[in-house]
Amino acid sequence: QVQLVESGGGLVQPGGSLRLSCAASERIVTIVAMGWYRQAPGKQRELVATITNGGITNYGDSMKGRFTISRDNAKNTVYLQMNSLKPEDTAVYYCYAHTSNYSDYWGQGTQVTVSS
Repeated sequence: QVQLVESGGGLVQPGGSLRLSCAASERIVTIVAMGWYRQAPGKQRELVATITNGGITNYGDSMKGRFTISRDNAKNTVYLQMNSLKPEDTAVYYCYAHTSNYSDYWGQGTQVTVSS
């Protein structure tokens, strides 16, 4: 069982930055990919970014060039650096992990609000 704990959400002004963290309870080497999804009120959950064991990244179209995902295997942690934030980035951000036995896990979510 993998437990994911997110942190780093909050309120930020448009154009500002936030860094989200997600710590996994298992050794990260058993997790083949981790990432972030988000869900805004009244909208479907959408891909933000993912990163594989080998460091291959994938981003949602509206995040490219503004968000950066990275991982620290020694700390079992994945990070999401979000720059140039826009009001439309306001959502609950969920950490995600896919394991080598084809199981998927989700964190509890952290709120990101972009507003002046």
